[in-house]
Amino acid sequence: MGPELEGRFDGDGIVRVAGDARQRFYDARGYGYPLEGNEIALAPVEAAHLLYRGDLEAVYDERSRSGDENESGNDDTEAERLDFRSFVAREPGDAFGVRFLVYADLRSRGFYLSPAREPWIGETLECDFAVFPRGKGPTDGVVEYPLRIVGERTDIPAGALEEGVLAVVDEESEITYFEVDRREISGTSERSLPTGVEADLLADRVVVWEPPLELYERTFYGQPLEGREYDEPTLQCSLVEAAHLAERGAIDIEAETVLERGREVEGERFDRRLAVYETLRECGVVPKTGYKFGADFRTYSDVESVDDLGHSELLLRVLPASHVFEPRDLALDVRLAHGVRKTMVFALVKNGSEGGGGDGDENAAIEWWSLERLTP
Repeated sequence: MGPELEGRFDGDGIVRVAGDARQRFYDARGYGYPLEGNEIALAPVEAAHLLYRGDLEAVYDERSRSGDENESGNDDTEAERLDFRSFVAREPGDAFGVRFLVYADLRSRGFYLSPAREPWIGETLECDFAVFPRGKGPTDGVVEYPLRIVGERTDIPAGALEEGVLAVVDEESEITYFEVDRREISGTSERSLPTGVEADLLADRVVVWEPPLELYERTFYGQPLEGREYDEPTLQCSLVEAAHLAERGAIDIEAETVLERGREVEGERFDRRLAVYETLRECGVVPKTGYKFGADFRTYSDVESVDDLGHSELLLRVLPASHVFEPRDLALDVRLAHGVRKTMVFALVKNGSEGGGGDGDENAAIEWWSLERLTP
C-alpha cells in the first residue's frame, strides 16, 4: 500500500499531496492533476473522496494559519489537521455536498471523473464534471458525458440546458440521472391537404363538414363526430388544428378568426402551441393532444393510416424560452413519459416565433430538448 499520505489545503482552493501521490492516485486511479515531481493537486471533492476511502490520512488546512510571523520570519501557527468529517463539515467549494455525493456514487460505479476545467482536463466544459468511459481516465482524451449537478431545490433556467447528463440530488441524498439532448424533429407522415372544406367555428373547437376521408384517415386531423363507426366522418378539430388548416386554405374559415378565438380561449399560450404544431406538421410529424399524459402534444412520426396507427413516440410540452424548471417537475414529466414508453421533449419557443406562418421557418426559433432517465 505504501506510506500514509497527507495533503495540504492551500489558499488556491486545491489540496496538494506529495510522496508517491502521482503514481498512487493520478496514474493509477485518475485523481487530480500532476504538479512538479510526484506531487499532485486535488480538487476538494477528490480529496474528500480519498479521505472517505482512507487512502488519504488527513488534510492540513494551510488557510487556518494566522499569518503572524516570529522574529525569524516563520509562521508559528500550526495548520489545522482535518479528517474526513471535519473536512466535509467545512463544505470546501461551491455546492460541495451534492457534488461529493454524485462524485462518490459514480466512483463506486467504476467511473473516473474530473472537474470539467483546466488543468484537470485539456479544456473547460459548461458543466461540473467530465465523466470518462469505464476503463479510461483524464489522459485518454475521451469524455463519456459532461455532468451537471443540482440539488432538488435548485431551479434550472431553460436557457441553461446543455447536452450531457443532469444529476439531481434529493433531500434524502438519493441521486437521479437524466440524459439531456437536443432533439431532431423529423417524420414521414402525409402532409397533403384539401381546399375550401366547409367548417363552423364553435366556442372552443371547429367542426369540419363532409371532409375527404384522407383528412382523418391519412393525415390524422380531428376526431370523427360519429365515433369509430363512420362512412364519411364529420370531424371535430381543436383550435390549433383548425388554425393550421385555415392558414393553408383547407377549410373555409378565415385564419384570423380562428387565431383570435384561440387567443381568447388560451391566451398567449395558444401562439406558442400553434408555432410548435405547425413546425411539427411541416417536419412530417403528426401532433395530437397530450392531455391524458399532462402534456401539450403526443406525436407520431410515420402515419400512413389511422387504421394502422402505432404508439406515439414523444410527449411534448410547449414552454417559453424564458421558462425556469423545477427539478421535481422535470422528474415528474420524465417519469410519466417513461411509464407510457415515450420520450419527454420540451419545445422552447423564443420570442418572435409565435403566431404561426406555416412555412417551416419557425423551426429555427424553437429549441427541442429531450430528457430521459439514465442509469450510469
